[in-house]
Amino acid sequence: MYMATLTIKNLPDEVHAALSRTAKRHRRSINSEAIVQLERGLEIGGPEPDQALIKVRNTRDELRERGIWLTDEILQRAKDEGRP
Repeated sequence: MYMATLTIKNLPDEVHAALSRTAKRHRRSINSEAIVQLERGLEIGGPEPDQALIKVRNTRDELRERGIWLTDEILQRAKDEGRP
């Protein structure tokens, strides 16, 4: 199977440094980390919405069991912070 090649010109140093740090943390090459980050940013291969919602609900239940309450109001306020 043919895989495309991408050359990124004028990549800011801070972007390269962040990508390098993240790649090391995940034990990947910079190239592999760039592919993963692009896939995430473009929402390729992400979870199906129904599965993501189940995960969110399960996480909320786990937090509640530990005494941490996240209500819809708290989450909405957090999302709205800093928005015009």
